[in-house]
Amino acid sequence: MPNLTYHDKIAVLDLGADENRFSPAFLDEVNAHLDTIVADGAQGLVTTASGKFFSNGLDLDWLGANSGRGPWYVGEVQHIFARVLALPVPTVAALPGHAFGAGAMLAIAHDYRVMRADRGYFCFPEVDIRIPFTEGMAALIQAKLTPKTAIASMTTGRRFGGTDALAVDIVDATAAEGAITDTALALLAPLGGKDSGTLGAIKNTMFAGALAALTAARQTD
Repeated sequence: MPNLTYHDKIAVLDLGADENRFSPAFLDEVNAHLDTIVADGAQGLVTTASGKFFSNGLDLDWLGANSGRGPWYVGEVQHIFARVLALPVPTVAALPGHAFGAGAMLAIAHDYRVMRADRGYFCFPEVDIRIPFTEGMAALIQAKLTPKTAIASMTTGRRFGGTDALAVDIVDATAAEGAITDTALALLAPLGGKDSGTLGAIKNTMFAGALAALTAARQTD
């Protein structure tokens, strides 16, 4: 399950050591940690993982066993994306391994991304697994990627290694094994001390369309 620690005033959220799929319990943990990060006045967030996956995304086993709650579940997943997208601190996703589907979307929701150079894939496999993007998911991705890269990643199911992802601006930096989190921390270091109210307002304005699409269908139950 996700675990929160601090490096100086920067929060480090480790999603876990397995596939880190988005079960309802997992989403609850992440939400609670995001609450803590804001309440503590953290000056940044690095989200990473300790296994070979950053995240494999949706918990399809849970979804298959609870198909009647599908709309609620998608709403909760998109709520996490929206929270990270508008979080009032600088954010970096540090990818030590695979980021697939909704796991890749969580990475895209961060301000910046660092990916291991020699191993792991970033992939939106939806076209190959016959799961169309929701309006909110598409809006999130298209708010962060150029039209050319959005087409190359969203319509093909292509698996981008770190070097390829850097070349098309999916990620902002690559790093060697063992140096990914440190690279992310170094990227955030000059950004500490920004006023959270101002930064949050800027993000809410920048991404107003994506945030509206991500939150429109959220259910209260």
